[in-house]
Amino acid sequence: MEKSELIGHRPSPFAQTYFHGTKVDLPMGALIEVGFNSNFGKGKNAKYIFLTATLDAAVWGAELALGEGRERIYLVEPMGEIEDDPDLTDKKFPGNPTKSYRSVHPFKVVGEVINWEGHAIEQVNHMKEALAKLKAEGIDSLND
Repeated sequence: MEKSELIGHRPSPFAQTYFHGTKVDLPMGALIEVGFNSNFGKGKNAKYIFLTATLDAAVWGAELALGEGRERIYLVEPMGEIEDDPDLTDKKFPGNPTKSYRSVHPFKVVGEVINWEGHAIEQVNHMKEALAKLKAEGIDSLND
C-alpha cells in the first residue's frame, strides 16, 4: 500500500483511526449525520451512518457511493457509540474482520486521506454487479 497523505490530522499513537468513504465534499469539522440521503442503496434517508477502521473498507465505500463527485475518504471521530455493522458482520464476515461499524450519532470530520490507491476497475465493476443482483433480489439493507 502506498503511503497516505493526511490533511488536518495529528496522529496519536493511542487513538483509533476511523474512516468514512463517500463522494460528498465536506469541510474539516463538518458533522456526518443520520437523516440525509444515503450514499448507497435506494438513496433514502439514512437511519445509520457508517465508518470503518480499515482503509480498504473506506476505499470500497468511496468507490461504491452513489453520485458524481470525486471519491473521498475522511478521517472521522465518532461523537457517540458505534456498533458492528450487521450487514457485514452477521451475514458475510463473522467476527468483523472489515472493522465496519454503524451509528445513529454523528461523526466529526477531522482529516482527509488525499493519496490512496483504489481497487482495480474490474473488481469495482464486479462488486457493483453483485450489489445490483442483490438489489434485484430485494436485498438492499443498509440496516433499513
